[in-house]
Amino acid sequence: MRSARRSGTTLNARAPAPVVLHSAPLVLPITAGPVRDGAVAVRGERVLAVGPRAELLAACPVASERRWPGMIVAGLVDACAAPGPPAPGVTARAVVAADPGALPGVCYAEVRCASEREWEERGRDALITAIREVDRPCGVGVAPVTRDPHVLEDVAVLARTFGLRLLVRLDRHAPAALDEAGLLGPHCHVACARALDPGERKLLRLHGAAVALCPSPPYPEEWLALLDEGNVLAFGTGPGDAPAAGPLARAAAVREGVLGLGGRVRDLDERLVRAATLGGARALGMAGGPGGAGSLHAGGRADFAVFDARGRHPYAALLGGPGCLGTVVGGRTVT
Repeated sequence: MRSARRSGTTLNARAPAPVVLHSAPLVLPITAGPVRDGAVAVRGERVLAVGPRAELLAACPVASERRWPGMIVAGLVDACAAPGPPAPGVTARAVVAADPGALPGVCYAEVRCASEREWEERGRDALITAIREVDRPCGVGVAPVTRDPHVLEDVAVLARTFGLRLLVRLDRHAPAALDEAGLLGPHCHVACARALDPGERKLLRLHGAAVALCPSPPYPEEWLALLDEGNVLAFGTGPGDAPAAGPLARAAAVREGVLGLGGRVRDLDERLVRAATLGGARALGMAGGPGGAGSLHAGGRADFAVFDARGRHPYAALLGGPGCLGTVVGGRTVT
């Protein structure tokens, strides 16, 4: 039999995707400092490198370049998205009982069983069917709405057994009840539209459960406490939000409320932008490592947005309401 190799090359092997350089006057990787005259080298769906444009042109086999005006920033992550099209710049999102669309993220199936009997008779099977029908590239999760403690405990067991994400709204469940049912953990994040007392914030923080302001509750002191105490903070949208509302608009509203309290908050703008990007990715279990979202790093997903933002203070400029010039998801420009 003749060898399938010639000159060290496997016949019919797929050639690597060409490297495309996306460059801009400013790149905001999130997990590293701003890069002036920066660029993101993209191969296929992944980031090959991030850094100064001149260095990447010299080090990477660039096949083509897309020069953007303004600022390239890691894609926004909507941690509790309303049905419908995503807000500008959103590259991943959590959706509940809805078609996830083309964006990556997590699709959550609701559990509304009012009793353990209803759950045993048809609820569990309905949940398993709904999970199987989730279309990838989304991950799979459960959004328990039921207040029945036995159903909640069973959902917690299913989530841990099968590696499912959990999303719980705090207008229906207290953190202490979630803890008692075994739902809290790094695989869980909560959508919060009310004030949390110090004990509740601490409980969520100890379990590593991210807090998604969805919508932002009208309590600036609450936002500041979440930031200062070290809770993982993210942003989400609600059913009544305008199409342009999204994580960045939420972050800007929080900034305005916190500054209205008086005084200065260290790194406030940067921390809020991180919540709109990396914080959301952490809430969805998509942060860090190969294929990670919410930041621009070698090996991560090539998900980013371009905003018409400039100036000496990039995080503040980004929260000033600039227009979105484009969104790139998995290396492909989608808007």
